[in-house]
Amino acid sequence: MKKIVFACIMTLFSFLATSYAQTSARYDWLAQNSWAFGFGGIFDRYVSTNTTVTGAGNFGGYLSIQRNFSEHVGVRLNGNFLQFEGKVGAVKVTNNTIAGNFDLLYYLAPVEPISPFLGVGVGGVAYTVKNSPTANLNKSDTDYKLNFSFGAEWNLGKNWKLNTELGYSTVTTSKFDGAYGTNSGGLLGGNTDTYMTMNVGLLYYFAKGERSHLNDEYEGISAVDYAKIEDIVKKYQTQPTEVDYNRIEDIVKRNTPTVVGGSTTPPSNWVLIGVNFDFGKTSLRPESLPILYNAAEILLTHPDIKVEIQGYTDNLGSEKANQKLSLERAETVKKFLVSKGVSSDRLTTVGLGSSNPVMSNKTAEGRALNRRIEFKILNK
Repeated sequence: MKKIVFACIMTLFSFLATSYAQTSARYDWLAQNSWAFGFGGIFDRYVSTNTTVTGAGNFGGYLSIQRNFSEHVGVRLNGNFLQFEGKVGAVKVTNNTIAGNFDLLYYLAPVEPISPFLGVGVGGVAYTVKNSPTANLNKSDTDYKLNFSFGAEWNLGKNWKLNTELGYSTVTTSKFDGAYGTNSGGLLGGNTDTYMTMNVGLLYYFAKGERSHLNDEYEGISAVDYAKIEDIVKKYQTQPTEVDYNRIEDIVKRNTPTVVGGSTTPPSNWVLIGVNFDFGKTSLRPESLPILYNAAEILLTHPDIKVEIQGYTDNLGSEKANQKLSLERAETVKKFLVSKGVSSDRLTTVGLGSSNPVMSNKTAEGRALNRRIEFKILNK
């Protein structure tokens, strides 16, 4: 039976992968955090018990409340009613169960309109066994359980989603089905009963935070189009392919502070033109090095100047993440200047995130220029 269950999981995963791999669009319904209410029906059945499963009397329903802390991670409280039916020998035994679950959810591809997720959690059951051949088992009882699940949310609109889910639960007793012992042990081994649930229902997202930025640059999951990649490389490839340091030095000379009385005097706000970063990165690009060498030379010739190194990002991603990333970029520049002999006591760093853009964030070129470093002279 376990092999059948895992085969079902793999088949469902393959179907979902095929389905959402064919989508390629932007979806504005995804939020950075949200609340959702869910309800639906359940088909349940014993998996690892001494009971011969019958199909007619296995059904149930559920209600849930869900809190998604990010696009990928959420938690869920779930309450459900389950009826199990099986035979112990020739006797039909029923089990009416009320269960409560607390699950941690992880969404594998939250931007897609069909978003698969994994779940793991714990719960409790209050159940009543009827018509068991073992007389002392015909009673109400309680137990704990461990849950695993795999499912998908299918986008139906701005706030509604269809939820399909396969669950697998192990209780901590072997009498849950109305008979002592199991055929093959529980999910984690041992003499415990296990059951499976298949849920179909609806989710209503009744509260949402700021719109997600994950989908701003997202174009779906699809097969790699190597021909298209080659065309893009040819279109945007710079000529020559090697970094032209002489050209960079000319740009530096045109944009560095002016010379007054034989010495270079930095302005109050000093934009390091050419010191930019790749998307989501803090490492220095090769063309940034001549500019930073020049900045270090100016600071070394003006030992009285103290500088605040300001890091910036574009507007993609959350503001909290951008602030952290911009600070790390400023720290990278500080480490470079210190390695060239500038005293660390003269340098402070600050991350300003996506504030004060110098170009529009609506284009890739503008966002690249906004991922920059500025110097602010503190003692002028």
